Amino acid sequence: MRTPTSTATIGLSSYAFFWQLSGRVSEPLSIHQALERTAALDVDLFQICDYAPLESMSAAELKDVRTTADALGIALELGTKGIRPEHLRRFLRIAGILGSPLLRTMFNVPGHTPSAEDAIAIFREVLPEFEAAGVKIAVETYEQVLTARILDVIRRVDSPYLGICSDPANTVAALEPPREVIDAVAPYVLNMHIKDFAFSRKEGWVGFTYSGAPLGEGLLDYDYMAGKLQPKERNINQIIEHWLPWQDSEEETIRLENQWTQQSIDFLRSK
Repeated sequence: MRTPTSTATIGLSSYAFFWQLSGRVSEPLSIHQALERTAALDVDLFQICDYAPLESMSAAELKDVRTTADALGIALELGTKGIRPEHLRRFLRIAGILGSPLLRTMFNVPGHTPSAEDAIAIFREVLPEFEAAGVKIAVETYEQVLTARILDVIRRVDSPYLGICSDPANTVAALEPPREVIDAVAPYVLNMHIKDFAFSRKEGWVGFTYSGAPLGEGLLDYDYMAGKLQPKERNINQIIEHWLPWQDSEEETIRLENQWTQQSIDFLRSK
């Protein structure tokens, strides 16, 4: 596997290909094709995040993904949802095959909404195995669990192998202001999800839609976030995602998805 450089690496998430990897399009990309697209954009980091087919892949199929990434010079990171011990251990094995040094996750999944005490006990149980494997866990900020509660767990576990995946776009739905979240999580960030966001009036001015925006055109104060989190100085990878709504056609959706990806890459490289 290619080792990321000593400064922050710009990467693409599978969410940057959300529609193109989905069954909504007539010819969905395979994960191998997404890696090829990533390499064609001169990006050398790819985070396979919440990609359902991964869990059903055999060890041989996972090794094939690693082989493709290695051949293209792409480092891999891994993302999932949930913190049940058996689930985390399953993804630790997957991370080992893919060569991922990081597992992004979220606390809640259907059927399991752990309390802070539950989460602390789980992380204390599994983290020695993650530390032995050299894999860190980054818990993403999102609307289902208040940031203060996530931070309480991380502080009480107190391990360099447990931290935050910062995504201030998610927390707006819990009425948590992005700047306050950025300030709070800054010392604990291990990974950054980069996507812009905006409100728009619904038809007839009845309410709002909260959705994605091309990076640099929405409400994300990237300069403030980068100043607080210091990704270059702290070697925190920045992973590009999108909240792109489905457009009027498959062709337009794919065109815009690719356009937003290129704009995001150009934006981050200009900083």
